[in-house]
Amino acid sequence: MQLSPSELILNADGSIYHLNLLPTDIAHIIITVGDPDRVLEVSKHFDSVEIRKGKREFLTHTGRLNGKRLSVISTGIGTDNIDIVLNELDALVNIDFKTRTINQNRIRLQIVRVGTSGAIQKDIPVDSFLMSQYSIGFDGLLHFYKNENNLHSQMEDAFMEQTDWSPSKARPYITEFSKNLGSHFIDNHIRLGFTATSTGFYGPQGRRLRLASSDGEFIQKIGRFSYENRQITNLEMETSGIYALSKLLGHEAVSLNCILANRATGEFSKNPPKSVSDLIQFTLERITKHT
Repeated sequence: MQLSPSELILNADGSIYHLNLLPTDIAHIIITVGDPDRVLEVSKHFDSVEIRKGKREFLTHTGRLNGKRLSVISTGIGTDNIDIVLNELDALVNIDFKTRTINQNRIRLQIVRVGTSGAIQKDIPVDSFLMSQYSIGFDGLLHFYKNENNLHSQMEDAFMEQTDWSPSKARPYITEFSKNLGSHFIDNHIRLGFTATSTGFYGPQGRRLRLASSDGEFIQKIGRFSYENRQITNLEMETSGIYALSKLLGHEAVSLNCILANRATGEFSKNPPKSVSDLIQFTLERITKHT
C-alpha cells in the first residue's frame, strides 16, 4: 500500500515533516531528551558530530563515540510530542520515502530516554537515578492506536479502583521497558521504578498555583497505590508514550530518570545540572560498552 502525501508528510528536500531528518541522518541507537539545550550536553561527549539539524523543538545531533554511531534528539515536553517523534523515527528506518511503501525488512531502534522526574515516595533520594521498569500513562495516547495485547488490564483496574479514578479522564494504561535493553543499565546506582506519566505539569500532577486541582489528594492517592508489591515511584511526562509506541512499532526502549524533586518530602535538587550531567555520562558509558 502506498502512503498518501497527507499521511506521510515530507519536506521539499525529502526529509520527514517535523523532525526535518533524512533516513541517513539517524543512528539506530537514539537518546531522547526533553530539552533542546540538553542535546548539546549529550553530544559534547561524542568523538565527532556529523549531523546537526533542527526544527521547532526537535533538535538532532548524530555522531560517534568510541566507534559507535549515536543520535540524540530533543522531544520537547509531553506525550503529544512523543507521538510525533516515535512515529517519525520509525518512518525514517522502516518506510521507503521514494515509493511511500513500508519496508519488508524492519529495523529495530534502541531508544534511551534521559530525563528528569519527581519522586512521590519518601525513600527515593533527590539526585538519585531511576529506570522505569513499568509506566502508567494518564495521557490516553495508546487508546488512539489498535492494541490487542494489553497484558496489564487487571493492574489498571486495581489502580482505578484504589485511586477512585474519575470516569471523565482517560483510562490509564500500563506498559513495560525492554528487558533486553534495560539489562545494560542495571547498576547499584539505578533504582527500578514504576513511573507515572502525566498530561501536564501543574494540575495533572496535583500542583496548585492559582487553579485548584480537580483532586486535591492526587499525589497521596497514587502514592498509596499497591499491586503485587508494586508502587508508583515517580512522575514525569513522556515515558508511557515512549514505551507504548515502541512496543507497538517493534522497537526497544528504556527511560532513565534523574530525580530532581521529591513531592512527598518537598525537597528539590540543589544542583540539577550536575545530577543530569552525571546521568548523561552514565548513560553514554553503558551504551558504548554494552549495546
